[in-house]
Amino acid sequence: MYVCLGGDQKIATFSMCPETGKIESTGGNDVGGAPGSIGVSPDQRFLYSGVRGPNSATAFSIDSATGALTQIGETTLVDNPVYVITSKSGKFLLMSSYGGAVAASYPIGDDGVVVPEAISVVETRKNPHSVQPDPSDRYVFVPNTGADCILQYLFDAETGTLTPNEDPVVPTNENTGPRHFCFHPSLDVVYFVNEKGNDVTVCELDSATGKLTVVQYISTLPEGADVESYTADIHITADGRFLYASNRGHESLARYSVAENGRLSFLGVTQTEAWPRGFRIDPTGAFLFSAGERSDQIASYRLNSESGDLEPLEVYEVGKGPNWITIIEFS
Repeated sequence: MYVCLGGDQKIATFSMCPETGKIESTGGNDVGGAPGSIGVSPDQRFLYSGVRGPNSATAFSIDSATGALTQIGETTLVDNPVYVITSKSGKFLLMSSYGGAVAASYPIGDDGVVVPEAISVVETRKNPHSVQPDPSDRYVFVPNTGADCILQYLFDAETGTLTPNEDPVVPTNENTGPRHFCFHPSLDVVYFVNEKGNDVTVCELDSATGKLTVVQYISTLPEGADVESYTADIHITADGRFLYASNRGHESLARYSVAENGRLSFLGVTQTEAWPRGFRIDPTGAFLFSAGERSDQIASYRLNSESGDLEPLEVYEVGKGPNWITIIEFS
């Protein structure tokens, strides 16, 4: 498990027991700024951290025996990276800049280091907050928190080029603020969590054109909730049966069941750490870990695969300002 600690300017490393869900610190790496996101290469040989301050992507090699990270490079990006991720081939690093209103793609060298010359730099609308390629590696989406829309791009997986799609903008409801998103594991459905609207936008994806169609909005808060809150992160189980989203302010994780057509039904919320900016379901699907950016703790839960309920387990002190969790499993 890798945890970005914005206040400590480091990535903390933990081992995790897949039977009990217990985690144990195994060290960490200073990054010279506030790490805000992590991308891992498909072959799990390299890890990339978007570092705010130096506006860089720091590359690490991963020791498959211990999970330890060794820094191998640092590349200055076009602007302050709020989100980084690799393409499905691992040949390119995609990034978005919240303040710079741009998204970009960079080549990754055979040595795992990000090459400083961008392949594409595209202007977004206000406050893009994440960027991801679809599972086919042919399309890229960028939700804009400040502009209430999702941008659609064609992606050339061989050259790394980003090109606006024929219909480049998908409007969302006013004052929604789409932020992070995830793909259904087997359906052409994409889920966007809306920072300002405290809801989730469900979109169908036309796999032939790369275009999204909004089909559902559903709240992340229980009926009658009267508190200032902002969503942050969203993840779906590997079997596609349950989806979760985090509420900062309400300090909870919203739980949903997923129908056969991908639509969501609200199951309720589970209270969690203060300001749950990032959370993650482990690769076995048995546990969920929630990072409290304002509590400096991670809470662990056992995930019930039949009901989607979250059973509270242990809470761990991890360092200052945890905001991102990534978990990988070595075969």
